[in-house]
Amino acid sequence: MALMITDECINCDVCEPECPNGAISQGDETYVINPSLCTECVGHYETSQCVEVCPVDCIVKDPSHEESEDELRAKYARLTGEG
Repeated sequence: MALMITDECINCDVCEPECPNGAISQGDETYVINPSLCTECVGHYETSQCVEVCPVDCIVKDPSHEESEDELRAKYARLTGEG
């Protein structure tokens, strides 16, 4: 499942540089996560790095982009060219 940033985001800029896939960018109002690039850090780290650094806990699982661990690993392989 990809992650999403809620409207509680305070635009603190700490999440964007932590994303190994470049899935986080500045949106119109808050930062946004591109679900096509988000692997919840599967393949890179044990935990989602953006969630770890977010000071307001506004990064949650996106219910409209459900993916299994295997699907996230496959996306990681496609994005990195591994596998």
